[in-house]
Amino acid sequence: MSSHINIIKLSVGTENVEGLAAWQATKRAQAPDGSPRHVTRMWPKREAEILNGGSIYWVIKGVIQCRQKILRLDEYIGSDGIRRCSIVSDPKLIRTQGSLKRPFQGWRYLKPEDAPLDLPEGRENEEPLPIELNKALAEIGVL
Repeated sequence: MSSHINIIKLSVGTENVEGLAAWQATKRAQAPDGSPRHVTRMWPKREAEILNGGSIYWVIKGVIQCRQKILRLDEYIGSDGIRRCSIVSDPKLIRTQGSLKRPFQGWRYLKPEDAPLDLPEGRENEEPLPIELNKALAEIGVL
């Protein structure tokens, strides 16, 4: 049994993994040290498990397409004075096998045994499949 837990999050408005990388390269999407971050309202109750090897899995166009190792959780106080959680991740986006995911709000925990596998060595730089084909293949369990 694994002693870590992952997070899954929708990447709203993103068309592909490259679009997510481009967004994360902007100053607005970076922690003060330049690492990519995602600011969320809720602080994870399972913080220790997340920081014990967890990743953030990104759902793009209804398919889990990549993940990033979570480095830390930082406190972020917005201009409204409300405390939020900044999920800071490794800049490296690791492509995963496509896995369909229905829309949801916020983020969710993702058990390691339920997470899609990373793409095999050498496939991470292949041209991505069209979204509809990726969805169709994931539906029949080919990816």
